[in-house]
Amino acid sequence: MHWNLMPHPRRIKRLPGFFTLRNGAVVHLEASLPRDTVLLPVARRLAEAAEDAGFEFEIVTGPPAHPRQAIRAIQSTLPSANPEAYTLLIEKQGIIMHYRQVPGLRAAVATLRQLLREFGRRLPCLKIEDYPDFARRGVMLDISRGRVPTLATLMGLVDHLADFKINEFQLYIEHTFAYRNYERIWKDWGALTGEEILQLDARCRELGIDLVPNQNSFGHLRYWLEDPAFKALAEVDEPYESQDGTYLRYPTTLAPKNRATLPFIKELYDEFLPHFTSPNFNVGCDETWDLGRGQSRWICERHGTGRVYLDFLKQIHREVTRRGRRMQFWGDIVVNHPGLIRDVPRDAVALNWGYEADHPFEKQAAKFADSGLKFYVCPGTSSWMSLVGRNDNGFANLRRAADAGARSGATGFLNTDWGDGGHPQPLAVSYASYLLGAALSWCRATADEGALEPVLSRDVFQDPTRLAARAALGLGVAHRKLKFTAMNVTPLGAVIAAPPPALRELVCRDGLKYYSRISQGNIRAALEEVEAQRGVLYRSKSTGRAGEVLALELDLAARMAAESCHFMPWQQELAGGRKAMACRLAKRGVRRLRELDDDFDTYWPLRNKATASKCSAFLKWRVSNLKLMSLTGGASSRSV
Repeated sequence: MHWNLMPHPRRIKRLPGFFTLRNGAVVHLEASLPRDTVLLPVARRLAEAAEDAGFEFEIVTGPPAHPRQAIRAIQSTLPSANPEAYTLLIEKQGIIMHYRQVPGLRAAVATLRQLLREFGRRLPCLKIEDYPDFARRGVMLDISRGRVPTLATLMGLVDHLADFKINEFQLYIEHTFAYRNYERIWKDWGALTGEEILQLDARCRELGIDLVPNQNSFGHLRYWLEDPAFKALAEVDEPYESQDGTYLRYPTTLAPKNRATLPFIKELYDEFLPHFTSPNFNVGCDETWDLGRGQSRWICERHGTGRVYLDFLKQIHREVTRRGRRMQFWGDIVVNHPGLIRDVPRDAVALNWGYEADHPFEKQAAKFADSGLKFYVCPGTSSWMSLVGRNDNGFANLRRAADAGARSGATGFLNTDWGDGGHPQPLAVSYASYLLGAALSWCRATADEGALEPVLSRDVFQDPTRLAARAALGLGVAHRKLKFTAMNVTPLGAVIAAPPPALRELVCRDGLKYYSRISQGNIRAALEEVEAQRGVLYRSKSTGRAGEVLALELDLAARMAAESCHFMPWQQELAGGRKAMACRLAKRGVRRLRELDDDFDTYWPLRNKATASKCSAFLKWRVSNLKLMSLTGGASSRSV
């Protein structure tokens, strides 16, 4: 029998017969369970699953015997090496969930909820014995590049993640928390408020998810350092050219030796951290490109950039420890200075990230393991700068991270979902990678990509036809038709989203050059594939509003990807001097882009805060290209 369960249990055995749950069936939970944080939330999740299956549960505690008892959760007193281990037994007489600790009960409930969605009230008899590979299984969502989800969107997301047995969630923040004294910095971005974090934190606690605060604290602080009040804290105070001269880097890194730097960080921590109950804190500190180029040049030349970095990381660690938290930090700097890894505070957790299919997780994880420092492996969804996904790369990246992490003794697996280039891709594009990452981090041996379509259809898109999930998975590999690959991007995402060359931005900087490297035949094949998947999506039939909105988001992303396939032929016609054809293509493109811009603004408030202005500016850039450079014949393709 094929089981549409993700994560798939470690061991599952089909037993003879079925058990049918009747209306008013009784679920017994132990009275010793914490009432508000465990017993009642578990009861609500079971009641929701029963309602979706068309009947009602009655939840009881106290003496276990009851004439209508159908499900009993029994806590064992035997010790267990794994707190999430559980056994789920469905027999003709009823259902028993055995667990040793509360996380095991939550895991059993997540599995039972999927079984109820798959089979309804008539469940096949079976025995499941299960426990995870990784103790910490997380998702991190970037909310700092242009798309800040509403609280309702985040609540819905963590509900899904709990069913995927995810137990850690992070929101990557640079400047998008509503710091009370700095509204001028975040006001146009739709920052999350303290009240919203409090509510999300409470919901995560009910679900058994650790909502880990995440505030970058060294690099990636461009929008802080652009403000006149903080410019003096920047390692460099002006943009500078990349080594090859193709783009500019903007000041993003704090000057660690500036006397005002640490007080600034402490101020942020003191306001931000009290909204979270997590004992952990991700301080970021990745990609400090500027370090040693400005205020710290002399000390970096004297002691080495790696040592200066580590000294400031230790200062941050002291501040984190004083506030009762355990520090997580991105490990990309210290892994390139392996002599320093052993000097990292022993209670810190290194986050070993990498996003390509062939990323050397094995080699890097071994360095952390040999040092004795606790660490996570941190692959990614590969959704960013793709619009509709780069699933072939992403899935391989997730699997490689899980394999390397398990072999090297990683304590966690954090699946990262970034928003480079304004974050134009919607959540609908990322769900497949969330689910596969959850399956791989729970049990690599049973993780099956073939279950993605049925489980996504049932649990996320709410689509009995399975066509929405099929389209999402198909769109995620549509870029293959272009027969062109580049690191961290696909032409479907980069061409339409490329910033004007005059801005000399890093992200998507090559997007306006791909037309010269991809044949017209391959562009047509990719466009046909995108439109074919849109046709599949159009025939889907969601049974719920949440699924309908996901389908709307996905189609909008697909339409933008299609525009990349329209834009490149226009560039080719212009480059070939065929102005009449270029003008005809431009007129059609302007019309389509304006329709996309209107729809982007219309759909935006359904899932996101503020406005789409930080996310969708590229639509206006492309309109400008088509109008000014083709309709007037005023520029060559090289300046596009």
